Amino acid sequence: MTQQAALSKSSWLALTRAHARRHTPAALGLGLALLVVVGLLVQSITQIILGNAAPGLRLALLGGTAGFLATALGALPALVLRDIPQRIEDSLLGMAAGMMLAASAFSLLLPGLEAGANILGSKPLGAGVVVIGMALGVLLMLGLDEFTPHEHPSTGQHGAGHEHVSRIWLFVFAVSLHNLPEGMAIGVSFSQGDMAVGLPLTTAMAIQDMPEGLAVALALRRAGFAPLFAVLVAAASGLLEPIGALLGAGLSSGMALAYPGGLGLAAGAMIFVVSHEVIPETHRNGHQTPATIGLMAGFALMMVLDTTLG
Repeated sequence: MTQQAALSKSSWLALTRAHARRHTPAALGLGLALLVVVGLLVQSITQIILGNAAPGLRLALLGGTAGFLATALGALPALVLRDIPQRIEDSLLGMAAGMMLAASAFSLLLPGLEAGANILGSKPLGAGVVVIGMALGVLLMLGLDEFTPHEHPSTGQHGAGHEHVSRIWLFVFAVSLHNLPEGMAIGVSFSQGDMAVGLPLTTAMAIQDMPEGLAVALALRRAGFAPLFAVLVAAASGLLEPIGALLGAGLSSGMALAYPGGLGLAAGAMIFVVSHEVIPETHRNGHQTPATIGLMAGFALMMVLDTTLG
């Protein structure tokens, strides 16, 4: 490591520590969520080493890869399009938000409540496990949002040390904050090898990844980046989905209560992203009505998918 690199690392750590002092609750919440996630991951890795690998690990990887490919496919039109009417873009993002909300309810929370009740023999206790998982998911995303340098078109740049990060990476990190919980949701849903839970959710995530991929690529093009570069970066942002899927499958494949807790965690993370990022983004241009109609259409589509494929 060169002296310049060491100085850079030291400066980055100093910036992070200073940011943590200014945002202590978010730092403590992120630390708690990461501690639980790492603990669950360690016990799951131990199970794998002992020969008790998650039955749905391969399915989770395939599902996450489908999300990545859908993101890349959605970004392709940006090779020839520099922009689309903002009303249409907000409607498509609203549809993606609706699918994420419905997936959280039908493919994550309901199976989590059922699994928790069966394991503990009590519906209230089972619901409590899911609620704790949701809280951890919110703490995780709140902390990552506060400490990861990224940029939102509506509210500008955020995160520790964002002023020292190039704009392209701020875009990439912003999208990664969306794709990680989506990948985790896919992984958790497949962790028990249950196609009735995993297939409808993965289908929904893949469908809603296409308008997200297009929105990212168009945002990069509007920022002045070349068409091919914008598409490649948007597609690369989808790589967080298979990584998140493996993480989700690992988190919820060890002790029995990790499964309903993991479903709650993934749901909490996705609902946070929808409320904190996607819906405000679709409303910032005055297109609340078409965005809301898109949200309802996406919710209905996911409900049909869950009924048909589940």
